Parts: sequence; C-alpha cells; structure tokens
Amino acid sequence: MHKENLSSSEALQKLKEGNQRYLDAPSNPGDISPQIRKYTCENGQSPYAVIITCSDSRVIPEGIFSAGIGELFVIRVAGNVMDKHQLGSVEYATDHLGTNLVVVLGHDHCGAVGAAMSSDPEGYVKFITDEIRKAIGDEKDELRASCLNVERSVSVIKESLGIKEDDKRKVCGAVYHIDSGAVEFLD
Repeated sequence: MHKENLSSSEALQKLKEGNQRYLDAPSNPGDISPQIRKYTCENGQSPYAVIITCSDSRVIPEGIFSAGIGELFVIRVAGNVMDKHQLGSVEYATDHLGTNLVVVLGHDHCGAVGAAMSSDPEGYVKFITDEIRKAIGDEKDELRASCLNVERSVSVIKESLGIKEDDKRKVCGAVYHIDSGAVEFLD
C-alpha cells in the first residue's frame, strides 16, 4: 500500500508554481542531492504527479516544473499517445504509489503531430501517427491539433482506467510552449 499523497488540486498548484519558477531560472532548482537519492532508495517514491509527455528532447518535465528526484512519475512516448503500456504505468502510479494528479503534457512544434498532419509515415512510427490522427481528424492548425491530441489522451486515461475525478483525484491536459517555457493547462 502507498502513503497518503497530495490531493490533485494541491499537486496542480505545485506544478503551476514550479513552472513559474522555471520561467526565470537559469538552472533546475529541484532536489537531486545525494541525500534525496538515498532517502528515495531506502523509503521508495511518492510522486505528487504523473506526467505523460512527448519524447521530444526539448520537453523535460522535471525542469519545466522545477522538480527533483521522486517528485514526478514521468511517462514519455512520442506524441504523448496512450496504449496499454502507458495505461499500465499510469495505473501503477495512481493505484500503487497514491499519485492523485495525472497530466498529459503535449507541446507546440511537435514532430509527431506534424507528421500525422502532413505525411503518412511507414514503419513503427505509423502506430503513433495513426493514434494522433484519431484525435485530430483533419485539423490544419498545429497548436489546435496538439491540444486535440492531448484531450484524446486524457479521455483514454479516464475511460480505460475508470478514473472518477473528485476533490482528490484529477486527470487533465496541458500544453508546453517551447519558445517561452510556459505551460498552459487546458482545464
């Protein structure tokens, strides 16, 4: 069983405050000390938020939210699409680690979204772009397409895992703006 964790609203506020610190910070103020590594090794993890985000190297959740070791449970996949593997990871974090906030973090200038909008890739990438196409339909605006893709992943998580939102638990979407560093929460 897990320890009691922050409520979803407390966790969301912590993410927003962390992003605000990140906007002006020259480096990540998150705790990555030997002491926190030792503590989490001996006592386990208790992340306050699950972040499902794109594999894009410019999107670094621990930096974006000024977080350190043990604070975020990060799941990365190109295009922040959901399949059984990602759902299993979310389920683990919510059910076994007691994490009450799940955030699907898309971003602007996303290569996977762009590929879904403008080409028909072959190989394994097609699995990703096909999922994105289900979300965006014939949308031509890249930012709007990224938002639609995030909204679909949020919906898949809620429906597949039967997550009922209440005062304690929440699943929401957000978009990271690469140029400014700001995170826009969609709900």
